[in-house]
Amino acid sequence: MRAYSFALLLLLAMPALGMADAVPGKPAPPFEVKDARGQVQKLSDYQGKWLVLEWFNKDCPYVRKHYGSGNMQGLQQRYVTQGVAWLSVISSAPGKQGYVEPTEALDTVKTTKSAASYVLLDPSGTMGKAYGAKTTPHMFIIDPRGTVVYAGGIDDNDSANPAVIPTSKNYVSAALDAALAGQKVVTASARPYGCHVQY
Repeated sequence: MRAYSFALLLLLAMPALGMADAVPGKPAPPFEVKDARGQVQKLSDYQGKWLVLEWFNKDCPYVRKHYGSGNMQGLQQRYVTQGVAWLSVISSAPGKQGYVEPTEALDTVKTTKSAASYVLLDPSGTMGKAYGAKTTPHMFIIDPRGTVVYAGGIDDNDSANPAVIPTSKNYVSAALDAALAGQKVVTASARPYGCHVQY
């Protein structure tokens, strides 16, 4: 009986231990989420293109670090002009920090001068949990075949002070530059930092 109870406990714990995170070298979890304009966005729509997913919360000081300095918008502009699709994802649940209605999301795009291709609204947290998105920002890069090539923090400095950005190692730009040049991504994963995603 004791062995049966332990096996049952282990089975119940498995979903939490083995959450369907987006893992470098593995296929990206499929998603189907509406953007702020009401258009459905699916992973399959981006087959044949490079794709960046960026988890976003307008009220998070770490997000403000990268948007207030223009760092995130600079990355978006740089890579979108090279044909990379960039999706900002808001997984904050209703009543939680960072939750926005579609009109507010569009206003935020204007005020932050975001250059993301689309802003996805994931209030149920389905997409965020499928990817194992833990923080804002939490970044993922997916290649044209649908394989994750990078997952983690935007850079190597977890300070909320934007003054550290110039001396930080940007993992996202390093991974994209290497991948777009047909080279190996040296750092395929790194610890994400920021505010907890408000599921």
